[in-house]
Amino acid sequence: MTELTKLTLAEARDKLRAGDVTSVELTESFLKAIDDADALNAYVHKTPEIALERAKAADARIAEGDAPDMCGLPIGIKDLFCTKGVASQAASGILEGFKPEYESTVSQKLQDAGAVMLGKLNMDEFAMGSSNETSVYGNAVNPWRREDNDAALTPGGSSGGSAAAVAADLCLAATGTDTGGSIRQPAAFTGITGIKPTYGRCSRWGIVAFASSLDQAGPMTKDVRDAAIMLEAMCGHDAKDSTSSELAVPNFEAMLTGDIRGKKIGIPKEYRLDGVPAEIDKLWQDGIDMLKAAGAEIVDISLPHTKYALPAYYVIAPAEASSNLARYDGVRYGHRATLAAGDGITEMYEKTRAEGFGHEVQRRVMVGTYVLSAGFYDAYYNRARRVRTLIKQDFENVFAQGIDAILTPATPSAAFGLGEMSEADPIQMYLNDVFTVTVNLAGLPGVSVPTGLDSQGLPLGLQLIGRPWEEGDLLNTAYALEQAAGFVAKPGKWW
Repeated sequence: MTELTKLTLAEARDKLRAGDVTSVELTESFLKAIDDADALNAYVHKTPEIALERAKAADARIAEGDAPDMCGLPIGIKDLFCTKGVASQAASGILEGFKPEYESTVSQKLQDAGAVMLGKLNMDEFAMGSSNETSVYGNAVNPWRREDNDAALTPGGSSGGSAAAVAADLCLAATGTDTGGSIRQPAAFTGITGIKPTYGRCSRWGIVAFASSLDQAGPMTKDVRDAAIMLEAMCGHDAKDSTSSELAVPNFEAMLTGDIRGKKIGIPKEYRLDGVPAEIDKLWQDGIDMLKAAGAEIVDISLPHTKYALPAYYVIAPAEASSNLARYDGVRYGHRATLAAGDGITEMYEKTRAEGFGHEVQRRVMVGTYVLSAGFYDAYYNRARRVRTLIKQDFENVFAQGIDAILTPATPSAAFGLGEMSEADPIQMYLNDVFTVTVNLAGLPGVSVPTGLDSQGLPLGLQLIGRPWEEGDLLNTAYALEQAAGFVAKPGKWW
């Protein structure tokens, strides 16, 4: 049973089709693994009854020959996705007790494809964080450990529970969302693959909103092939999301040839930052050498406005968050504060939001409200929007020169210890997004692939950034990098 949880999504699919295993057997093995891994705090709502019911239905579909690729495959769902009749709190106290009467489009697509939901996964509150430490459920824990000590490490954020669950074999794959790096950073920290598709490729309907012009769902998987399989099931036009693309969804897995001869890979000079560990620079150079050996042409490029990306992101994202989170007031659903005699509607709003939102969410709402206020709208918000346009144009100019993909580090370091980044200095935490936020600001696809270990035996990832709507080509380049790197390391089981 333990061996079943070690399968990749593609391997499990093929075994199901061959009749070597049933979905019920797969699901039961994962449910046991989840119960044995409470120390990781990856799952915040387990759904064993739903899982077994869907597994039985999947087995019936497979027996009838009506089985999409995801049919019968046990996966985890990030707590940001609304799931009908199942707690969907976005890891926030203000959504305590909320069980939606509807299903998010992405999770519904996966359900329609026969995927088996094992439960809801931990995350930073409202996806605001890079370490999973802002969750109302407490932090998820990275299954990896440093070689010289056993201090608990962050799995990254905001999709930390998803990353930990996939890395620890507690699901075959998981959904994540990425607003500024929240799929790619935790994927790099845990030695798995994660892709943020082009903005609009996956519907945002039914996903609790953080920053609506930046949020995008994507898969977190054990390897690139699995990412291609799951992404295809998640994509597609949705009339309920006005930003959803009507472009046809290709067979991403069929595009994984590994042949990247003649492809032009850009190396942006602006991503060579002071203070980045030598191990990250070496990893980057190793990646360059691997792609060159595979037949790609390496081209030095410039993305001149990169240095403004982080400050622009931390104006735009909080501004949109302050607007999106205004709906949480304790009136119709979720937490409502206990009122004192004489308290009115204003006091109810104030007390409910003060009790329901954590410190980081409160900080970002306050920042967002400030930059949208009458005296500062032009000075901050409009200026950040103009910078965003320049960043997008930088990428457009590079791609117009024939560049097929851009290679960068995924993170400025390996996973750090829980509690190491002080809440008193949020900028220290925000710097974790330095390599990833440009991709969200420009609406581009980006994928993180594990390619090596640091001196303490922790995984490190490289990021590939692709042309808009070219996830297939991007995944194929990632596949070539994955094959060359040969990364097969797994965390030693301590939980």
